[in-house]
Amino acid sequence: MKFYWVVNPKRHKALKDLKDELLKRHFDLRDLASGFELLGMHRHMEHRVDFMDWGPGARYGAIIGDFNGWSPTENSAREGLFGHDDFGYWFIILEDKLREGEEPEELYFQQYNYVDDYDKGDSGVTAEEVFQRANDEYWEPGEDRFIKNRYEVPAKLYEQLFGPNSPQTLEDLGEIPDAETRYKQYKEEHKNDPPSNLPPCDIIDDGRGKPYDIYNVVTSPEWTKKFYEKSPPIPYWLETRKGRKAWLEKYIPAVPHGSKYRLYFNTPDGPLERVPAWATYVQPEDEGKQAYAIHWEPSPESAYKWKHTKPDKPKSLRIYECHVGISGSEAKISSFKDFTKKVLPHVKRAGYNAIQLIGIPEHKDYYTVGYRVTNFFAVSSRYGTPDDFKRLVDEAHGLGLLVFLDIVHSYAAADQMVGLSLFDGSNDCYFHHGNVP
Repeated sequence: MKFYWVVNPKRHKALKDLKDELLKRHFDLRDLASGFELLGMHRHMEHRVDFMDWGPGARYGAIIGDFNGWSPTENSAREGLFGHDDFGYWFIILEDKLREGEEPEELYFQQYNYVDDYDKGDSGVTAEEVFQRANDEYWEPGEDRFIKNRYEVPAKLYEQLFGPNSPQTLEDLGEIPDAETRYKQYKEEHKNDPPSNLPPCDIIDDGRGKPYDIYNVVTSPEWTKKFYEKSPPIPYWLETRKGRKAWLEKYIPAVPHGSKYRLYFNTPDGPLERVPAWATYVQPEDEGKQAYAIHWEPSPESAYKWKHTKPDKPKSLRIYECHVGISGSEAKISSFKDFTKKVLPHVKRAGYNAIQLIGIPEHKDYYTVGYRVTNFFAVSSRYGTPDDFKRLVDEAHGLGLLVFLDIVHSYAAADQMVGLSLFDGSNDCYFHHGNVP
């Protein structure tokens, strides 16, 4: 008991310090836990696939797979924010390939709906017509001058303020009147112009802000009311979005469903290949070959569709703890399908209202009951596919059973080829040395 009171404050302080450090980079802990939405491989609406992973110890990162001949140079990360940043993230864009005879997109931001066959952009209306409609519905006569050329208005205003031979450097500017004086002068010169040609705000210098402080600009109540009464323009990105059928007619997917891939790093100690840390489906090594991730993106026709909602929280829990692999009576590893068909009805009849599944994340050694995790975001391929697992959860919900996962965060496989150990070639990427109080 004495030992507990000595140690516990140290652990509490370590946890508090870690939380404070994390919140320097994240809005809250929920934001921190949403990394799976960005990291890993995800299909982007703009006819491409985005891949992101973390490896601060590496000097070069690329995706290799059967879709690019396992080439370490075909799909690599660029330098900079949209490639390799200072925090060790590697971002790689894999563009879908144009089919023979197809023309590139007119709009660089052309989006596609990969689920439905048709979308609003397939209606035959051109993008120019959509933009014109948005302008006609939003802008009033005289206001559309701001959308003719976004650089023309400030250029002309600069010429009006400083003359045709305007200064080109700060030294040439000389003394500039304050914003309020310049605005009053401009308003006086254009007092006979129609109201739509005048700025919708007044500039007031209350003497409390810094020189040229943007917060000294105060909008007029009339203009503010007019602004809030306006309806937003039509969302052109939705009006121009095309459907899955148009996408398949124009493009060959950069990473087809079922493609095998790995992450390629070049490190100070040489090149290495890793199963991505955020992979959602992994096939372990077979016949001495290295494990690989599988891109799971089934077509809408074959993808599992959810049928049931999660049951309400019961007043008391009666949890049935189970392991899918050893749940059957036959001398084999049971699958998600076996468990769904044979075990779930038994659990319901026995009066339980929840199941707790053990050993679900992908793990290396079966005899560890799932403790030597290799991929925390992939369900174990020993039992079936991600869609098989979805069906298990969905059927459990249909029977009124809550589903809990026994996720092990404190253990991981030491194997470097399939797990997180020495992931980027360094020994402090995901694991750290030190004394645990």
